[in-house]
Amino acid sequence: MKNKAAPQKNPLPRILKNKWYLYMTEFFAGMSVMAVELGASRLLAPYFSSSQIVWTIIIGTIMIAMALGNIYGGRSADKNPDPDRLYGRILIAAVWIAAVPFAGKFVIAGISGLLVLTVNTGFLVWAAFLTCMVVFVYPLFLLGTVTPSLVKYTVDSLDESGSTVGTLGAFNTIGSIIGTFVPTFISIPAVGTAVTFLIFSGILLIIGLIYFISSKRGAVKASVSATLFIVCCFASPSMGFAFWEKGLTYEGESVYNYLQVSEDPNRTYLSTNVLFGVQSVYVKSGELTGMYYDYAMAAPLMTDSPDTADILVLGMGTGTYAKQCMTYFNGVTAEGVEIDEKITDLAHRYFELPEEVKVTTYDGRAFLAACDKKYDVIMVDAYQDITIPFQMSSVEFFRLVKEHLNESGVMVVNMNMRSESSDGINGYLSDTISEVFGNIYTVDVPYTTNRELFASDSGDMLSSLSRNTEALENAPLRELMDRVHKELVPYTSKGRLLTDDKAPVELLGMQVIDDLIQDELVYYKKAFAEKGISGLIE
Repeated sequence: MKNKAAPQKNPLPRILKNKWYLYMTEFFAGMSVMAVELGASRLLAPYFSSSQIVWTIIIGTIMIAMALGNIYGGRSADKNPDPDRLYGRILIAAVWIAAVPFAGKFVIAGISGLLVLTVNTGFLVWAAFLTCMVVFVYPLFLLGTVTPSLVKYTVDSLDESGSTVGTLGAFNTIGSIIGTFVPTFISIPAVGTAVTFLIFSGILLIIGLIYFISSKRGAVKASVSATLFIVCCFASPSMGFAFWEKGLTYEGESVYNYLQVSEDPNRTYLSTNVLFGVQSVYVKSGELTGMYYDYAMAAPLMTDSPDTADILVLGMGTGTYAKQCMTYFNGVTAEGVEIDEKITDLAHRYFELPEEVKVTTYDGRAFLAACDKKYDVIMVDAYQDITIPFQMSSVEFFRLVKEHLNESGVMVVNMNMRSESSDGINGYLSDTISEVFGNIYTVDVPYTTNRELFASDSGDMLSSLSRNTEALENAPLRELMDRVHKELVPYTSKGRLLTDDKAPVELLGMQVIDDLIQDELVYYKKAFAEKGISGLIE
């Protein structure tokens, strides 16, 4: 009997015989994976923060997607090594990634709305995790199939398998390196998150189109993919992160933040996070803001001479605190440190920050480490929602602050996640500060989640506040400072320390954020109970 002939494999398209094309496919796939990962962090940050917790969720879900893609890609390549399937998956991934900046924001809104009704704890964790699963897992799963599939086409013999697979891995790694640096330092600051997604999506699209055009097949796949990509090019950049808000004065991005400026006839607002509200306020009339800046003005009054105080603001923002101190205390000097240079640009453009106010673009702690100058007041205002920089919350940091204060100097810290729980982040911060300073007082800012903490080694800080308040000529400020003086509460430490080695600020902050969100969700749950979906939309 004659043996049946083995089934003949279709000859590979000529382009796949060029290993450089295969290597470039691997290169751009690796580059796109990292670009999407960084883009994911920027897409989620305005809604869920850019904390280490959110980063962990992003990295974890992406690694799951890549692992599953590797497994599927390997099995698929063994079972049916048709390159049309691989490059078809690349086209699908390209279109999906292009749609992320547009559709992803609706997914975030939908998931958040669903969780409002179903989740009682861990809202941010669940929302970020489900968003990553829905938006990013599938396209990165598809890109995860690239490497094992390409091995099938690049390995000619077992004698060369090691070097060939090694070369593929090298191209993937080099692409990943470039895909890490380009979004952060070039594309996102220059053209924004949406266009960054489109750039790397377009690269994947070109890789797939080259294959199908050169092999003269898959015309429908190529045409549909190109058409959908063009649609996404028009739709994605047109929608801002806060797509429900109209009439914004400015909306943009920097290396560090999503930035949004809005105005009304009386005030100008800066928001760096859609979910967590306003970070800076400028009152156009020059009057008191009614916010924590006003309460923090007690710090100069706690020194020997408020009218000649030298003030440093770590976390300058748009300079509201510095300007208020310069307005209400004759002769003070103020300077600031702000890590985001674009915020400083916005401060000059929209918030009338005087040119004579020096702002150093630097990390607050690194600035103190390199600075020899001492100040009368140092304000620490670098804590934004859950993204509290651990290096500016440790006992080592507060010791550094103390070294830069004059003998009767005062540190004021704006803690913006007030909670009734003594075990929250503010309790740990207060205990840590108590380890460094001899006198600690706190006061809650009404109608906000802010708590101001004043710390000094001077035993005369309260008597100075009383004396200097009586000498104030501005009646509204004098009345406010009288109220602050009466509401100040001495702080008693429980001995909990945050150190450079151990400062779980994000987990502690997450607990407080969870409580604050639950308080807010009561309103939305009530609206849903009364009016259903229409109540939530309203």
